[in-house]
Amino acid sequence: MIGSYSREDREKLAKDLFNLVWRYIEKPKRTAEENDLMLNAAHASRYHWGEVGSPENIAIGEWQISHVYVLLGRAEPALYHGQRALDTCKRADLKDFPLAYAYEALARANAFAGNKDEAQRCIALAKATGQRIKDFMERDMFFKDIASVPGFEEVP
Repeated sequence: MIGSYSREDREKLAKDLFNLVWRYIEKPKRTAEENDLMLNAAHASRYHWGEVGSPENIAIGEWQISHVYVLLGRAEPALYHGQRALDTCKRADLKDFPLAYAYEALARANAFAGNKDEAQRCIALAKATGQRIKDFMERDMFFKDIASVPGFEEVP
């Protein structure tokens, strides 16, 4: 038990919140209230993963928060959480999927912030890391996501 919640309850809550955020990310138009809900749910999911999850869960949670901040037009927190995703991957020696997405978060945040050179450097690292994702479906999903980062086509 963690507080009044079991570990299983926390994991379920973290997953449910993460999936809720995805529904809002994919929604073409959101109200201000929905944007607030999306952001708060992303932070709440990451909080619960921090209590019961693996470093991979934490890195992916940081990636999601970074992505949400880009959608909300806030470069500084997007860069911060993208860097936290990368730092988590490096500390835990995570490779493939979570590392590729950490670079994707930093590429997207830097592109949004107008840091073209850094965005392109991160895109190149993301592409190279993404090539090593073993699961075909995860690799395909990753390359669809990274292709939407501004400047993707300019990076070999």
